[in-house]
Amino acid sequence: MPTFSLPYGKTKLSFTLPDSVQVDTLLPPKAIPPAPPETLIANALQNPAAEAQVRAKGGRLTAAIAINDKTRPVPHQLLLPPLLKWLESLGILPEQIHFYIATGTHTPTPPEEFHRIAPEAIIQRYSIESHDCDCAENLTFLGDTQAGTPIYVNRKYYQAQLKIVVGNLEPHHFMGFSGGVKSASIGLCGRETINRNHAFLTHPNARAGIYEENPMRQDIEEIGERIGIDLALNTVMNVQKEIIAVLFDNPKAVMRAGIPLSLQATQVQLTEPYDLVIASVGGAPKDLNLYQSQKALTHASMVVRDGGMVILAAECGEGSGSASFEKFMEDVDTYQEAIAKFTREGFRVGPHKAFQIAQQAARSQIYLVSEMPKELTTRFLLHPAESLQSAVNLGIQQLPATARIAVMPYATNTLPIQAP
Repeated sequence: MPTFSLPYGKTKLSFTLPDSVQVDTLLPPKAIPPAPPETLIANALQNPAAEAQVRAKGGRLTAAIAINDKTRPVPHQLLLPPLLKWLESLGILPEQIHFYIATGTHTPTPPEEFHRIAPEAIIQRYSIESHDCDCAENLTFLGDTQAGTPIYVNRKYYQAQLKIVVGNLEPHHFMGFSGGVKSASIGLCGRETINRNHAFLTHPNARAGIYEENPMRQDIEEIGERIGIDLALNTVMNVQKEIIAVLFDNPKAVMRAGIPLSLQATQVQLTEPYDLVIASVGGAPKDLNLYQSQKALTHASMVVRDGGMVILAAECGEGSGSASFEKFMEDVDTYQEAIAKFTREGFRVGPHKAFQIAQQAARSQIYLVSEMPKELTTRFLLHPAESLQSAVNLGIQQLPATARIAVMPYATNTLPIQAP
């Protein structure tokens, strides 16, 4: 019997399958770093256009840098020191450089956890603060986008003369792609801005791999322009979290150059759907909680047939990751009720995860292998599994003799596309 292994938090879970079943392992294309990360970063920072953009502002500038929180595997320890060296080479003093942790609607990061995001030497030398989307006094209003999204953004970040975003560029399950302005256009905005933007969730083009035609993504591009984000430093990484490309330029140029690279590193072609999909989020920090792990469920659900089964391995050591997500489900007993309640009450971040899970669970059985209490798993109308192997055994028992099975060790980073 063949044995398979899936990332799970910082460890792995193994399971076996019978010799008689047809199994495909769906992995993103192999992407080998073309050079050491330090070389890729140094080369990216040697961008005359970016340097000219900074010098054109003249004088002693204040610089604001948006960085992601602990839920994103951004290699800050590699990116930030050379970026700071580059800024200081242009005459920007350390006391004029300020970091803002882009939490979006996540819980603000307390100072004692800054070390999980930035190197200690940077914490000691530079000003760092975490964004709070609900702190009205720290937000400034910039008007509405063409789509009607009110733009409330972190006041201090907006007031800086030079605004930079740092992050990863990869497919995003409804934003199309992460990267570019997103770290600030969502990460440093107010809850009202994020809720209104994310209301595009139900649009058919609000899905992974779509950029130009994605109304949610284009809305945040406009938000980024209104904020005045000058530069983006983004990485493209493979599933081993190795840097395969670094881009440093104005945000739109970074997206134009980075999207093809990201697709090359994530797309896998499918011929027909599977009866059973056994998936992993890809390990820490992407399976920190159910809120983040749902992204992998989206990709896994893209390859399972109607009436099939998805088994998702996600450690979820921090539970659901969203109090509003949990509260929304307190009086919901069916997937149909969850969808109807979400439609009735209007879009809110947190409950939108319940809506997405309900849509996916309504068409296939979903078993969750996690560290969450069973009662919390069932609150989200998911089936808790005693173990990965027990869930797999159950799936095998329910499958026809001609069943097709897919194993997705890195579902978040695997973008399924239908073969022509």
